[in-house]
Amino acid sequence: MHRPLVITEDRDLLDDLVRIAAAAGAQLDVAHAPAHARPLWNPAPLVLVGDDLADAVAAASPPARDRVLLVVQEPDDPDKWRKCVAVGAQAVVALPAGERRLVEELADAMEPEPRAGRVLCVIGGRGGAGASVLSSCLALRASRERLRTLLVDADPLGGGIDALLGHEETRGARWTDLVAREGRVSSTALQAALPAFGELSVLSFPRDEVRRIPAQAMRSVLEAGHRGFDLVVVDLPRHIDPAAAEALARASTTLLVVTADVRGVLAAARVLEETTRHAADVRAVIRPGVLEEEVITASLHIPVAGRLPDQPRLTATLNHGELPKLGPRTPLGTACAALLNDLLPA
Repeated sequence: MHRPLVITEDRDLLDDLVRIAAAAGAQLDVAHAPAHARPLWNPAPLVLVGDDLADAVAAASPPARDRVLLVVQEPDDPDKWRKCVAVGAQAVVALPAGERRLVEELADAMEPEPRAGRVLCVIGGRGGAGASVLSSCLALRASRERLRTLLVDADPLGGGIDALLGHEETRGARWTDLVAREGRVSSTALQAALPAFGELSVLSFPRDEVRRIPAQAMRSVLEAGHRGFDLVVVDLPRHIDPAAAEALARASTTLLVVTADVRGVLAAARVLEETTRHAADVRAVIRPGVLEEEVITASLHIPVAGRLPDQPRLTATLNHGELPKLGPRTPLGTACAALLNDLLPA
């Protein structure tokens, strides 16, 4: 894997950049002259040009490329924008004020090829509708199809989606380990920190503390999930807090689980009203009941994505810390496969 490239002769600037790179977990290639930088210019994921060599780099006429930054130590230098244009940089970063940005840029440069994962939110139309079961089954089914999947528990007052999976004792990071972080979260570091089962990683709450998720923490996690996973499934609370609103705004599709009875549809209509303030594409997943599908769609005015079939002995299976079988011949496995097929690109 190629490393970020620094072009400078300034020892003090280089010391600062090496320190910043260490904070990002990155190592640098260093060129003290434009001629030394030439073979590294194109393959480097990021190029940092010191203002001391900006004119010399411009005179060498390197090919145009993305992700070039001019780094200056004098933020009031009136010549910095001319140098920025001359070297073909996309921005000027002044130290020390721009250290956090450089940490994030360098960490981004060290990430593997991004996966552009889709975010799928699931929310219950009423309590006990089965949203957490659907979230878990969709995530499990996707991971068994060899999609790298992140399952996010966004309901601090729920029972814990790791407990639903039967893995509440598995070691790994929980939300309390992430809520204090600001800014970017590395997708590689997130994968390494979370409990994982094959291609499935799970982010849930600890058993001993209830704490709301800040919107910024949810944003950072979902951005990391977008870069490092094929699919992110978010199990939402029915009362939309700032973190849930952040997830809804980033979701390609939101599934509203509706029980097919009068109270279930009335409750779902209230949840839907709040959900559509933040989500662009909301679709219903119907639990079997006394109402026909046409009645539900006429009441809610949203399309039906599918049905969530009843599974024999589901309650007993979950209470034993197990999830129902999701094979291609089981009703639940077939339903999840159909939903993923419809909602995800080929």
